[in-house]
Amino acid sequence: MRSTKRQDLHVAHRCCSGPAALALLLASTGTAVAQEAPPPPLSFQAALARLDKASPGLSGDDHAVRASEEIAAATRTLRRPVVTASASVIEYQKTLSVDLSEPKADALSATNGFLDQLGGQFSGASAQIVAQVTQRIGAALPRLFGAIPNTLEFQTRDTVFRPAITAAMPLYTGGAIPAVQKGADAAVGIARAKQAGGQDLSRVNLVRAYFGQKVASQLTVSTREQLEAFDRHLSDARKLEAEGVLAHARVLEVEVARNTAQRAFEHARSEEAIATDTLARLLDQPLGVTASTPLFVHSEPLPPLQRFLDGIDQSPRAQGADAAKSAAQAGVDLAKSRYRPQAFAFGSYNANRNNALPTEPDWIAGVSLRMTLLSNFDRQKALSAARENQAAAADAAAQARRDVAGEIVRAWNIAEAARRSFLLLDANLAAAQENLRVQQLSFREGEVASSALIDAEAALSTVRTQRLAAAYEYDLGLMALLAASHRVDDYSDFMARADRHVEDQQ
Repeated sequence: MRSTKRQDLHVAHRCCSGPAALALLLASTGTAVAQEAPPPPLSFQAALARLDKASPGLSGDDHAVRASEEIAAATRTLRRPVVTASASVIEYQKTLSVDLSEPKADALSATNGFLDQLGGQFSGASAQIVAQVTQRIGAALPRLFGAIPNTLEFQTRDTVFRPAITAAMPLYTGGAIPAVQKGADAAVGIARAKQAGGQDLSRVNLVRAYFGQKVASQLTVSTREQLEAFDRHLSDARKLEAEGVLAHARVLEVEVARNTAQRAFEHARSEEAIATDTLARLLDQPLGVTASTPLFVHSEPLPPLQRFLDGIDQSPRAQGADAAKSAAQAGVDLAKSRYRPQAFAFGSYNANRNNALPTEPDWIAGVSLRMTLLSNFDRQKALSAARENQAAAADAAAQARRDVAGEIVRAWNIAEAARRSFLLLDANLAAAQENLRVQQLSFREGEVASSALIDAEAALSTVRTQRLAAAYEYDLGLMALLAASHRVDDYSDFMARADRHVEDQQ
């Protein structure tokens, strides 16, 4: 931004002149300052409070946790009955056919037998009359029964409205319902472990970006001071050359060193711009936001390594691996349930019995027992696969603990080594500053070569850079250590107890 402003002012100066140009220059400068006013510096605690709100990744993990919790809650009602209401309109036609040939023959035979017996029950004139009547009736019977068809057909057609309420409730599922519920609970554990791991990682990234911006800013200041110092050295060298005290070759050495310092300063400014942009994007803050909390280091050693190793079981990776192992066990239980019988209670009620089909009951209720004897899905292979997944999850859980332990040991050693290095560099810094002061005085007096001055400047710059790097490595390593042991909330306490700080250079 600064270079852009300088270019704009330079263009305005070249294109215009006089009072109008001056007014335009002042107006453009005022506008640029108003528009490019940098945001106030941000403390680490403020950045930490801002992080959770600004991170879409953390927000996404929160949604995933809530979704898994809702699914787990939904499985809690799997044992309840399922009640459904249905309604249908049915148009039907029914044809009935009844064979009457055999009943008709039986009736004719029975009638003839009755008539034959009837004549023997009378005597005298009555017997003659009865015989004549029975004879005529017997003669008429074939014609009368012949009028009855051998087959009787009945056909009806109607429209029926059939509302029904049906209920079914699982009584025993072979362990399928508990397995599903256990798997849903394990999914919640996996989502929460991912959420916790994401939060820990976000803290590490915040320390990397926040103090990385701080280091980049300090390196810019340091390289600018070094450049300004070499500008003064070059000016002194040219004066000494003019006085005949210093050879031109020595002046060229200082000029080369000055140009090297210029390149280092430009590189540092570029790195600071990148670091500032990274911090702003991480926190969703305006561009140009800077860190205000200084780098810190403890004079006292870190707590014992074992204290951090004791927190392995609480680490998100271990928790997630345990949840995955529980999910694999639920898969084994579900595979076993396919071998077991299932029992259900069921019932159905016809809400329109007056308009029901003749064969339909008013209501039904009962218990159903079902067991798969032969399946087109190889249940044994499925069970073997589930057991292999369980073994793999157990191995993954053991490996996760080893990995976490390795990360804790590595982070502890890095942080502790950086702490010790910083304390040693503190003593070196004072010596390098004093050495540079002596060399500057000697050079102005013409008593030492320019190379000695250049070496003193380089030594001081190296010590400052190494000191910044050691403090940054300690702060980042400490957060990595706390993240690996799932104790990131302790970082603020460590920061508050720090007794050594890298103050900003102006």
